[in-house]
Amino acid sequence: MSPHTLSTVITGSGRYLPVNVVANEAFLENEFFDATGKRLPNANEVIIQKFQQITGIQERRYAAEDQVASDLGCLAAQEAIQNAGIDPETLDYIIVAHNFGDVKACSRRVDMMPPLAARIKHKLKIANPYTVAYDLPFGCPGWLQALIQAHYYLQSGDAKRILVIGTETLSRVSDAYDRDSMIYSDGAGAVVVEAREGDSKIGVLKHLTVSDTLTQTFWLNSSPSYNQALPREELYIKMDGRKIYEYALTTVPQLIKDCIDKANLPLSAIKKVLIHQANEKMDEAMLERLFKLYGQDTIPADIMPMTISTLGNNSVATLPVLYDLVARGELEGQELHSGDHVVFASVGAGMNANAVIYQVP
Repeated sequence: MSPHTLSTVITGSGRYLPVNVVANEAFLENEFFDATGKRLPNANEVIIQKFQQITGIQERRYAAEDQVASDLGCLAAQEAIQNAGIDPETLDYIIVAHNFGDVKACSRRVDMMPPLAARIKHKLKIANPYTVAYDLPFGCPGWLQALIQAHYYLQSGDAKRILVIGTETLSRVSDAYDRDSMIYSDGAGAVVVEAREGDSKIGVLKHLTVSDTLTQTFWLNSSPSYNQALPREELYIKMDGRKIYEYALTTVPQLIKDCIDKANLPLSAIKKVLIHQANEKMDEAMLERLFKLYGQDTIPADIMPMTISTLGNNSVATLPVLYDLVARGELEGQELHSGDHVVFASVGAGMNANAVIYQVP
């Protein structure tokens, strides 16, 4: 192959997880309602137990009262920059994936101007005017889509180094009267990606994205609280869990297979599947469906690292946080080796889903 093959590689990663740990027991005193405003009939102990059995979530992290999403993103970015050993002034782009902007603890008002990327660039004290900073709202797959955009910039030759951040404070937009509120958490993750020349392609090999909007658009949306006594103008994150579950199972495994096939790889070449941490049983079902598409029933025990039991679903942050933990060897029984092929995959609001095949340098 040509000695000038251009690859997109991750050269550094970082994360920030708030110190405030919220266990399931913290929800025992909540009042839970259904979408019609009726109180759920079961005792909270039963509701929480069933929730944990389905999602696998035992605890999650909430941001401190004086923190907003751009603060978390900045802290993750600082760690990624340090890990990559780069001068932040040499960054060509800062792309920040999020969905709700900076939401303060005392207000549910979404604040997205100036963009979070501009705020984070400001907090990083980057003076270079040619470090272009912009946001990417794309549901939970936002960080992975930002990575795909970064890949395009690097492959074009017009950029050499890009910072890709996913940050979210879902605790600020969740409805305490909705049992789904127990799913959501806060956090941030970031990677530095760079263009690297070599004699063979490594890093990002292939990618695929789908957006289904004809009937699926509002399965995740912003709507009033299930407690009808609260003001109707205040909006909270809401979802049709059953439809999303079915969409994920029918869409994501096939999308991953199509992406693996596009890379001309056998399933056996995939060493890790890093998938958006939204629901433990859903992730396990998607992995099982993927293997069945290849006519295989035996799934390697360590192929799909999980963080949802202790970190919950922090949307765009789950994938970069998961990658950072595995890349640093800080997730028990998980590690990456040079040459390993890794799948990144995510699904969420839109409905959007995406996948990336990545070969570890």
